[in-house]
Amino acid sequence: MNHSLNKINLSRLKSTFEVSSNIGKTKGGGLTRLPLSKEDKEMRDVFISWLKDAGLHVRIDDMGNIYGRRDGTNKNAGAVMIGSHLDTQPKGGRFDGILGVLSALEVIRTLNDNNIETERPIEIVNFTAEEGGRFGVPMVGSGVITDNLTKEFVFSLRDKNGITFGESLEEIGYIGEAKNRFINFNVDYYVEAHIEQSTVLEKNQNSIGIVKGIAGETRFEACVKGQSTHAAHSPSERRDALVAASEMVLAVDSLKEQFEGLSPAIGTFEVYPSLQTITASEVKFVYIIRHFNDDISNKAIELVKKQFREIAGRRNVEVNIEQYWKAESTEFVDEVTTLIEEGAKVHGYSYQNILSTAGHDATYVNGIVKSGMIFAPSVGGLSHCEEEFTSYEEIEKTANVLLYVVESLAKKEPGNTVLAAPDGSEVEFKPEEERN
Repeated sequence: MNHSLNKINLSRLKSTFEVSSNIGKTKGGGLTRLPLSKEDKEMRDVFISWLKDAGLHVRIDDMGNIYGRRDGTNKNAGAVMIGSHLDTQPKGGRFDGILGVLSALEVIRTLNDNNIETERPIEIVNFTAEEGGRFGVPMVGSGVITDNLTKEFVFSLRDKNGITFGESLEEIGYIGEAKNRFINFNVDYYVEAHIEQSTVLEKNQNSIGIVKGIAGETRFEACVKGQSTHAAHSPSERRDALVAASEMVLAVDSLKEQFEGLSPAIGTFEVYPSLQTITASEVKFVYIIRHFNDDISNKAIELVKKQFREIAGRRNVEVNIEQYWKAESTEFVDEVTTLIEEGAKVHGYSYQNILSTAGHDATYVNGIVKSGMIFAPSVGGLSHCEEEFTSYEEIEKTANVLLYVVESLAKKEPGNTVLAAPDGSEVEFKPEEERN
């Protein structure tokens, strides 16, 4: 397959980012665009207008996931799906998830600019509520349609004001039909561009991360119950839930020293009563265990439960642990990761293999569709904050590689691949493992 080296229009992509960056803009230069909020609705409305302007067939499924489809010349060919999510954390960044959706849109626009027809259809997707900042559970739009979460469970989730997911989705007018789910539209591939959210690429001065897999992740809520009393009460007789919970938090954090590659974290932390002169009677906190090997994760989970029970006994408090969400680790197929490497090579971009500790919609989609991810460097590794930043130079490179991968998959024919280098000459591509 002869493969011309097309490139995206960076000026246009920057303009698209600027529009997005003003919907839910915070004083600190970030975004608060919580799932199913009025800001999310505004962004969705704009996004759909962009899809229609690009000549795409728009549909919405029963989870509010938005799709834009560009027809292929072969009606029987499986589609290539690209995208991510447009929602953010409270005071989140301008690039997390958004990079994947807006780069996907720019890929379509570039194909249109060059009058490029593809054998396979191409779909853009904006998954609903990838972020768990409002309803507590992440990746619900992709989770339900891939049968990893039930619709009933997700629709019953409540935010801090007691409003359910289902009520919110109905309020913004984005409840579509189940028949519009991508699983009913013959999708063969999914490719998601995303910021790295860590420092590996930056430290190694590489522009493209070829994501080989995503860590498994398990989330728990621990509830520690003691007895409130005057803060001057004899220390040896106190049943202070906060002190016990603090020791448990340190136990979670220490897991990283006992299991190589483990990434433990603490989420929400609530203290009752939170007063100066009264000891805490109850503390609730969320803790998260991540690892690329699910067996290692399970060992760490059991160890910390044992430690919690020991701490509770010694501190004379009670502890209850509830697992409320889990996503198993996943590994991406060589067919897609090889094309990402190929795209970086022909463009002359520095690249490396990488693993993702953070979860993404691709975690779930990869279970039913051949998937891959492309990472762009995150400055300082910062994400889920207003300081989150990826330069437009790196965004352009990521989008160009995404374009290359999409063209390669959507125009795929039997036989060997002939590549065009940046100077127009033909080059032979060999996967990294064959070059070593």
